[in-house]
Amino acid sequence: MSEPIAFIGLGAMGGPMALNILKKGTNLSVYDIEKEKMQAHIKTGAVPGNNIKDTVEDADIVITMLPSTENVKSVITDPNGVLSYIKPGSIILDMSTIAPTGTDEIYEICKQKNIDFIDAPVGRLVSHAISGDSLFMVGCDNEDAFKKIEPLLNAMGTTIIRCGKVGSGIRAKVVNNFQILSIAQITAEALTLSQKIGLDLNTFKEVNAGTTANNGQFHINFLSKVLKNDIEPGFTIDLAHKDMGLAIETANSFRVGLPVGSSVQAVYGQARSGKFAKKDFSALLDYACELAEVDPPRIKKS
Repeated sequence: MSEPIAFIGLGAMGGPMALNILKKGTNLSVYDIEKEKMQAHIKTGAVPGNNIKDTVEDADIVITMLPSTENVKSVITDPNGVLSYIKPGSIILDMSTIAPTGTDEIYEICKQKNIDFIDAPVGRLVSHAISGDSLFMVGCDNEDAFKKIEPLLNAMGTTIIRCGKVGSGIRAKVVNNFQILSIAQITAEALTLSQKIGLDLNTFKEVNAGTTANNGQFHINFLSKVLKNDIEPGFTIDLAHKDMGLAIETANSFRVGLPVGSSVQAVYGQARSGKFAKKDFSALLDYACELAEVDPPRIKKS
């Protein structure tokens, strides 16, 4: 793409996503409050920003990938935020996982300033962000704006799902993450029970894969992380707790009870109180095994 693009937020997901944009030869400026996170992008051809103004003032499209609702609101709407410096007709593409009410609020402010706002939160794992195989859930009202950001999504991933109007993308993400994170806890409990009663892991894996209990947390996430004795993030238990909170908060706003999900969120809350807080959320297995006083199962190397 020839248009100047700005990317703010180079964390575990945003960092590799921005690198994949750069690899397509895109004119990209980058910014992160942790300056060292920009180094790989500078080496790949990005222009580093010293602050938000410096990063976005010449950009036609600004991408944000940030940890929380308040982070996104601050970066976009504060007096020294994105909206103070970009020109009318520009596009803000928010790929963060935040509260749907936050997305709605930012969208309304952008409309008042004649800025197109698109929400496109990211599905799949960090490994997919690195390989360029992410999935995007897109909420967009302006088809012309979507056509402008579509090449960027294709540079970062392989699957684009149009969810509807602005705000529908983040709603899909919150519900999907709620299901993923709940299944992860059930999987951790099932594997802990399996270990406690002496089942062989490979045998149980075969049984599970052959029934409707089969799930991506066991057969993709756990098998690529904790069951290989790797609990480095990834997606941390801290962030998982945050995302479960978004689902519970959203459900409360619409008077929907999530009794099982509320229990799962409580487990994440306990797990993040100690050494597992910054570990991959597949480390729920190790946390559950620790409570059950059993050695956590591991895939044996052949």
